[in-house]
Amino acid sequence: MDQDQLKALFDQQAEHYDTQWTKMAPINNGLYFLLESVFAELPTDARILCVGAGTGRELIHLANTFPGWHFTAVEPSGPMLDVCRQSAEAASIAARCSFHEGYLHSLPEVAPFDAATSFLVSQFILDKSARSGFFNEIATRLKPSGILANADLASDTSSAEYPLLLEVWQRVMSGANLSAEDLSKIMEAYARDVAILPPTETAAIMQSGGFETPVQFFQSGLIHAWFARRHSERAA
Repeated sequence: MDQDQLKALFDQQAEHYDTQWTKMAPINNGLYFLLESVFAELPTDARILCVGAGTGRELIHLANTFPGWHFTAVEPSGPMLDVCRQSAEAASIAARCSFHEGYLHSLPEVAPFDAATSFLVSQFILDKSARSGFFNEIATRLKPSGILANADLASDTSSAEYPLLLEVWQRVMSGANLSAEDLSKIMEAYARDVAILPPTETAAIMQSGGFETPVQFFQSGLIHAWFARRHSERAA
């Protein structure tokens, strides 16, 4: 699935995306709860870059928790970004947000950010070199010691454990307001369109993109999350 196809898919899902995944909220809430501590030492006026912001769930959570922070949401899907903007307005935090429809490379040059989030984004980049380049794009937008929090689906798909974990994950997703047909399509996409790699390999790709050794701080099912500081020297 290329970028245009992926964008079209999220365009179609935008209106009902959050409702569809409501039953996955305990996983998201656990991730966001730990994310607060990962970012806790950032300045009170920190500027946060949200790459692939989607409907803005982590943005809204962080904005409500840290009232002095400002956010830039980058999202290629116009309908998803519209939902993000509407959610920010409903939460009365839109004045602290900027919204950019497009990819990170098209974001105008601005002052470096204190931190960035990228949740369930890089997994759609199948080429490892391109995936490293994606993280490098983020690194170059951060201050020298800026922090990236990244979450992706990860597992050793060649292991004996993976089929068993995937079976459990299917049960989790089957309770997320998905039809049997939708669930079947997602499982097919995992095999074809999602780069599910061993956690250590995903972390290594992050590191090759300009970050210090990533620290895994969260796992729930297939979802893993890491934080890493940008190398003090500017990413190549």
